[in-house]
Amino acid sequence: MERIPLRDFFRNPERSSYKISNDGKTLSFMAPYKNRMNIFIQPADLSSEPKRITSVTDRDIAGYMWKENDYIVYTRDFDGDENYHIFSVDIRTGKSKDLTPFKDVRAGLLDDLEDISKDELLVMTNQINKEIFDVYRLNLSSGELILTAKNPGNITEWYTDHNGKVRAATTTDGVNTTLLYRDTEEQDFKALFTTTFKDSFSPEFFTFDNKRIYALSNIGKDKVEAVIYDPKLNKEVKTIYRNREVDVDGMSYSKKRKKLTVVHYYTDKLQRKFLDSLVEKMFKDVEKKLPKNVKITITDLNKNEDKFIVRTYSDRDLGAYYIYDSIQKKLTKLAELSPWLNPEKMAEMKPIKYRSRDGLVIHGYLTLPASLKGKRPKNLPVVVNPHGGPWARDEWGFNPEVQFLANRGYAVLQMNYRGSTGYGKKFWEASFKQWGLKMQDDISDGVNWLIKQGIADPKRIAIYGGSYGGYATLAGLTFTPDLYACGIDYVGVSNLFTFIKSIPPYWKPYLDMFSEMVGDPARDKELFEKTSPLYHADKIKVPLLIAQGAKDPRVNINESNQMVDALRKRGINVPYLVKDDEGHGFRNEENRFEFYEAMENFITQCLGGKNGNSNTIEHK
Repeated sequence: MERIPLRDFFRNPERSSYKISNDGKTLSFMAPYKNRMNIFIQPADLSSEPKRITSVTDRDIAGYMWKENDYIVYTRDFDGDENYHIFSVDIRTGKSKDLTPFKDVRAGLLDDLEDISKDELLVMTNQINKEIFDVYRLNLSSGELILTAKNPGNITEWYTDHNGKVRAATTTDGVNTTLLYRDTEEQDFKALFTTTFKDSFSPEFFTFDNKRIYALSNIGKDKVEAVIYDPKLNKEVKTIYRNREVDVDGMSYSKKRKKLTVVHYYTDKLQRKFLDSLVEKMFKDVEKKLPKNVKITITDLNKNEDKFIVRTYSDRDLGAYYIYDSIQKKLTKLAELSPWLNPEKMAEMKPIKYRSRDGLVIHGYLTLPASLKGKRPKNLPVVVNPHGGPWARDEWGFNPEVQFLANRGYAVLQMNYRGSTGYGKKFWEASFKQWGLKMQDDISDGVNWLIKQGIADPKRIAIYGGSYGGYATLAGLTFTPDLYACGIDYVGVSNLFTFIKSIPPYWKPYLDMFSEMVGDPARDKELFEKTSPLYHADKIKVPLLIAQGAKDPRVNINESNQMVDALRKRGINVPYLVKDDEGHGFRNEENRFEFYEAMENFITQCLGGKNGNSNTIEHK
């Protein structure tokens, strides 16, 4: 199999994040400018070449949206600190303005106020109290911020109705969550019901008469269902959709026709329950015009809902963007995200499942080297790749890390260990206070399953992960030191005591809940000592590579520094890559290249294979 250049997997997309203006006349997308992702615009009929309207050169723009037809609003942070600022840019003049220019303050969008105000947004910031977020009305023209909803100190989420009014909120005391509601903004909020954090009730949006709430709920059941909740009756009055195997993941609606259209859920792949025949017919028509092996999503649409931005993807292709005209039934290709990668040379991501030692079914994915097509896998070098979160999940689709490793001849095992989301309440609760224990056993059981299948060479297995996956890497090397030949820890937790002390201030309302799910430094001192890899660093006997962003607000750099220092005191020279302009993961393209080049060289030396780059990494 052809050895594809490493940078081809990790380059910025050629074009991404296509959107369309409200009037359907202008397209926007992100593309590299001086190695940073910036915003470009182009007529929707493609009658002229794209025009760049932002010129950010120090860090990628994180995300953006249209405001009417003349402004684009975007967000970005600085050096990975995750204190996002909200900017506007006039597409006619290209003039940008920082609308939340406050130091060490995080801002986010609550409601774009479409159909309500041409130059205002509802935003949230923690400029008064770093631990909580208040709601402001933001004027794009003047930059004026008017306080609209003051946080009393315990509100964690705000919800608006279809008229842009703040009508609901949720509060937490750290463990219990309460839903607040009011009929008008002039009224005080009233508490409707309280649940423990083990029950989930998530308002999605109001019904179209603004009297009830579409929500995702698992109250009184194991799996999350799509429901309608009535605040007047204070109960769920209708179940829209439930799935016996997995949680419902979300809902979509037509703003123009005021109709619920689709319910989304995730088995091995993304699934849809259509509730609207018009949308179902549109999806089927688009799918007919595309190859059968791709999935599609609708990422944006115009106000008239007759022009749609369609994104395709598969396990072997990052995909492409199209514009679909639903009146003419015409699908026009706009751009491929990574045209330099040939899907035929990528590897298949196969859904798998196995049982944990205590009987849980663990779902996951196995990607075998593309060079093995048609051949039986046997005694392969393997990279075990537990996901971050940990309360998240791996999904089917194109993963550049996985495809890169498969191209280099490695099998890649990903697993949704207990605590992974989407599999119901019981599966999630089975992870409580199990960091480094049963959660780690689920990972080890997957490795042993691969060995028993004859797929994995037991002497050539590496473990690599980011965030919680980095913790799982360190836990794997300390608690099962004979299972792995080497490990790569990317922004991972090493010491549960210091990790909890250094969480961002806006996470503090969840601290009691975190104590229930992970542990409390005082009450669970012995547990933390038992499950913090730092306290068992002396058990590590195989090579370890560590990478860390210096500005990481979630997993403080001290987590990596402690582990590196502990190992170096024992005379072990741990390769350590630190980037001063990064946070929780490397976003800048040149830093990604350096990290994956170091990874390739490290794994090659550890598991064998073609030579990578011989980078030398020094501790900063």
